[in-house]
Amino acid sequence: MLTINKLIPQGRGLAPVLRRRAAHLELDWDVRQKSRFEATDSLGRSLGVFLPRGTVVRGGDVLVAEDGSMIAVRAAPQPVLVVRHCSDHGSPFDLLRAAYHLGNRHVPLQLAPDHLKLEPDHVLAELLRQMHLIVSAATEPFEPEGGAYADGGAGHANGHDHGHDHGPVAAASATAPAHVHGPACDHDHDHDHDHDHDHGHGHGHRH
Repeated sequence: MLTINKLIPQGRGLAPVLRRRAAHLELDWDVRQKSRFEATDSLGRSLGVFLPRGTVVRGGDVLVAEDGSMIAVRAAPQPVLVVRHCSDHGSPFDLLRAAYHLGNRHVPLQLAPDHLKLEPDHVLAELLRQMHLIVSAATEPFEPEGGAYADGGAGHANGHDHGHDHGPVAAASATAPAHVHGPACDHDHDHDHDHDHDHGHGHGHRH
């Protein structure tokens, strides 16, 4: 087994040719948030990764083995929930509200201008649908935010000195926020939403 105890965030300082020649390794988020794990790279080598506690491995990082060889890390596609606002009965602000409530629950969350991404959770999915958001199942790479106090505070170019040891989200529905609209909202609140989409945007509203 090849031992790895060094990580170069985003391969900074490495010549592009070195990164292209490096073996690669695809890991999902569950593994990448651990500082110690075993894996097999694209050359079939068995790797034992022993990084400082609290290290989070991001897609684009480069691992350095004890023999000096390098392994480029890729974020493996994995099951996720993609959350978008409902253009018929909401606004992009609904995503901001959702991010706020999910953040209060310490849910690992990937942010984008037009959507949120989180790991599958049927309780959270129902909570989001109650907020009139569209929730779709997908298989995509997952790179959640590093947290407000992380080095750089962003998704993948951090100093890797923070941990993501989140326990299971419990009883999220017990404190589910009511569907609240701004004063300019004038649509009918009696409609029955069915925001359960698998890669589609047919809303299935029943008035």
